[in-house]
Amino acid sequence: MWGLVRLLLAWLGGWGCMGRLAAPVRAWAGSRGRPGPALLRTRRSWVWNQFFVIEEYAGPEPVLIGKLHSDVDRGEGRTKYLLTGEGAGTVFVIDEATGNIHVTKSLDREEKAQYVLLAQAVDRASNRPLEPPSEFIIKVQDINDNPPVFPLGPYHATVPEMSNVGTSVIQVTAHDADDPSYGNSAKLVYTVLDGLPFFSVDPQTGVVRTAIPNMDRETQEEFLVVIQAKDMGGHMGGLSGSTTVTVTLSDVNDNPPKFPQGLYQFSVVETAEPGVLVGRLQAQDPDLGDNALMAYSILDGEGSEAFSIGTDSQGRDGLLTVRKPLDFETRRSYSFRVEATNTLIDPAYLRRGPFKDVASVRVAVQDAPEPPAFTQAAYHLAVLENKAPGTLVGQISAMDLDSPASPIRYSILPYSDPERCFSIEPEDGTIRTAAPLDREARVWHNLTVLATELGEASWALRRQHAPCRGAVPGHGGWGGRHTLPSVHSAQASRVQVAIQTLDENDSAPQLAEPYDTFVCDSAAPGQLIQVIRALDRDEVGNSSRVSLQGPLGPDANFTVQDNRDGSASLLLPSRPAPPRQAPYLVPIELWDWGQPALSSTATVTVSVCRCRPDGSVASCRAEAQLSPTGLSTGALLAIVTCVGTLLALLVLFVALRRQKQEALMVLEEEDVRENIITYDDEGGGEEDTEAFDITALQNPDGAAPPAPGPPARRDVLPRGARAQRQPRPPGPADVAQLLALRLREADEDPGVPPYDSVQVYGYEGRGSSCGSLSSLGSGSEAGGAPGPTEPLDDWGPLFRTLAELYGAKEPQGP
Repeated sequence: MWGLVRLLLAWLGGWGCMGRLAAPVRAWAGSRGRPGPALLRTRRSWVWNQFFVIEEYAGPEPVLIGKLHSDVDRGEGRTKYLLTGEGAGTVFVIDEATGNIHVTKSLDREEKAQYVLLAQAVDRASNRPLEPPSEFIIKVQDINDNPPVFPLGPYHATVPEMSNVGTSVIQVTAHDADDPSYGNSAKLVYTVLDGLPFFSVDPQTGVVRTAIPNMDRETQEEFLVVIQAKDMGGHMGGLSGSTTVTVTLSDVNDNPPKFPQGLYQFSVVETAEPGVLVGRLQAQDPDLGDNALMAYSILDGEGSEAFSIGTDSQGRDGLLTVRKPLDFETRRSYSFRVEATNTLIDPAYLRRGPFKDVASVRVAVQDAPEPPAFTQAAYHLAVLENKAPGTLVGQISAMDLDSPASPIRYSILPYSDPERCFSIEPEDGTIRTAAPLDREARVWHNLTVLATELGEASWALRRQHAPCRGAVPGHGGWGGRHTLPSVHSAQASRVQVAIQTLDENDSAPQLAEPYDTFVCDSAAPGQLIQVIRALDRDEVGNSSRVSLQGPLGPDANFTVQDNRDGSASLLLPSRPAPPRQAPYLVPIELWDWGQPALSSTATVTVSVCRCRPDGSVASCRAEAQLSPTGLSTGALLAIVTCVGTLLALLVLFVALRRQKQEALMVLEEEDVRENIITYDDEGGGEEDTEAFDITALQNPDGAAPPAPGPPARRDVLPRGARAQRQPRPPGPADVAQLLALRLREADEDPGVPPYDSVQVYGYEGRGSSCGSLSSLGSGSEAGGAPGPTEPLDDWGPLFRTLAELYGAKEPQGP
C-alpha cells in the first residue's frame, strides 16, 4: 500500500510530499461499537504527517496537494473522508469520496508558514469512525519574494576628522522576510553604492569604515554614503534594498590661530581711564568650539606696562585696554607685539603646530585738554599756633601740561575752610594764615585747593563765607582768599592740603578737677589725704612736665609732695592742723618746664571731720553747725533766696488783687474810667511827633468847631490848671447822675489821656437812629450837640435801661 501511495504522489508531479509512517499506536476500541480492552495493532492503515504547498502559486483551478486513503476503503463508496483544522473548508478542501486535498487560493509564507489539520475516515451511512483521527501539517514552501529592508534607516554617524583608515563609523543592518532556512532567499550581502572612495562597508556585517586618511572637516564636513543589501548571496536575480548614511566629521584642534594682518594700528586719547577699550584683535581659527578658544598676551615690556589684553566673552577676539593713565606730553605712541595661542592643544596633532601666531600693534596717544597737574598728590604743611595773621604756611604748585606757559590760578574751596583761617595767593599758590590759630582748639586743618588754568580768559574773585574767628582785615579777604575763577571751559583740578597746627607753650597748667576732700581729726601725721593731678593742655613732648608745690614753712598746715609725674600727694604734716570750724584752703602752685615757663595757682579745700572707727565720715565741723542735714553753705543760700523771692511775689500778688477790688467799687471817689485806661499805651508811637488828632474818630455830626489858636496837644498833660473835679452831689447815690457828672468832666477836661486807645468804638457811623453811643462826641448838659431826634423810649425793651439812664427825664419833686 505504501508503495502505491508513493507512486501516486510521484504521479501528481511533486505537489505533495508523503509523510513518515507513524509508530504502532493503540487501536481504537470504539470502532467496533462495543466496549472492551484496547488491542494493539502492529500496522496502521494510513498516517499523513506533512504536506507541502508552494507559496504565491495561483492557478485557474484548485491545486491538488495530496490524497488520503485508508485500507479500510474497499472502493465500495462506503468510506467518507473528513478534514478539520486550520483553513479546513476555506483554504483547504477534501474530496469526501476520494480523499484528494486541494488548496483553493494563493498562500503567503510570510503571513503563515504552516497549517495544522486533522483527517478522519468515517462510514458514509452512519458517520461511524472507521479509523482514529490523524493530525498532519501542510507547510507553505518559501520562494524569494521579499527584498531586504533597513528598518533603522536612514542613518546618521559622526567620526573625528583626520581619523586613520579603517576607523569604524557605524553598522547598518537589513532584514529579509524570506525563509533563511530554505535556499539563499534571505542571504544578504552589503555594498557601497555612493560614498567611495571615502568609506567602505563590510559585505557580511554591514560595518561602515573610513577608507582614506586625513579627511579634513574644514575642507568637507559632511558625506552622504549609500549602502545596498542584496539577497541570494548577491547573485544575479536576487532582490536588493538600500539606505543612506550621513557621516559628519567632528572637529579636532588641527589648525593653529592666524592673524589676518601683520600690523594693527589704534589710537587712544590721553585722558582715557584704565579699562577703556583701545581696539579689538581678531585671530582666525577655522576650528570650532573649545578647539578655537584663544588666549592673547603682550610680548614686549613697554606695551604690557601701559596696556593689557584679554579675550571677549566668546573666547575668540582679543580686547586691548588701557592699563594705566597715559600722557601725551611724556609719550605719544607705543609699539609692541601680541601673541595669540590656542588654550586647548591636542598632543596627537602637535605635528601640525605651532598653535600660535604673532602680530605687531602700534597705539598712538592723542592729545586732550588736561587740568593742571600738582607737583604732589597731597600736601602736608605745618605752622605754629598763635602766629600773627599773614604768617607763611607753605606753597603748592601746579602746571598746565598742555601749555606750560599758561597761568594757573589757585583758590581754596569754601567748604574746606568754613572759618576762613587761611588765605592763598592766586598767582603763586602761597598759603598764609588769616587769623591766629589755637592748637588746643583744633590741630588739623584739611583744605581743598583748586588750581585752574585760565589761558587768555579773564577771571573774577568772589568772597564767600564768614571770616575765621579773630581774622584780621587785609588777610584772607580780597586778593586770593576763597576766590573762584569765573571762566568758561576752564580746566581745573583739586588737591588736598593738610595743615598741622604746631604747639607752643601757651597754656598754664591747672588742676585736673576741683578738689574738695576731708581728713579725719584722728588721722596720724604723714597720712595721705588726696592725690592731686595736674593737667597741661599743651602737646606732650613740648616740655609739658608739670610740677606742684604747696605752702612752705613751719606754719603750713598741710604738706604737698611732688610725685614728678604730673601729680602730687597732699599729706598731713607731723604737726596736726589746729582745729577750727571752717575748712582749710590749701594753695597749690603749678608750673611747667616749657619756654617760657607758665604757672598758675589753685586751691584745694580740706575739711577736718569726725570719723567713725571704720574711717567713714560721721560729721564735719563746718557743716555740722551750718547744715545738720549735710547741705553745703551754697545750697542753703540758694534755698533762702528762693524762699524770699516766693514771699515777695506773694505780697505783690495780694497787693495787686486788693487794688483791683477797690477800683471796681462803683461809688468810689476815684474815676472808674481812668482806672480802666491806665495801661501801657504808647499813643501814636515813637515817630509821632504831633498829637494824635482824635477828631477823625469822633462823630462828625457832634464835633465842636475848632478853637482859635494852635491845636492842643492831646498826648501830654496841659500846662494850664486842670479843671476842678465837681463834687458828688449830696443825697442818695444816683448812678445816672454820677455817670452824667463824670461824662461832663471828661468832655471838659483837656488833661485826660489820648483817646486813640478807644478809637475802635469812637464812632458808630452815620445813619443810626440812635447816633453815636460814645462819650467822645456826646453833648453833655454843659451844652453840646442835641441828642437824638426821636425818644429813647421807642427803642424797645432791650434799651430800656439805657433810656432810663440817658433819655428819661427825671421826675419832678412833689
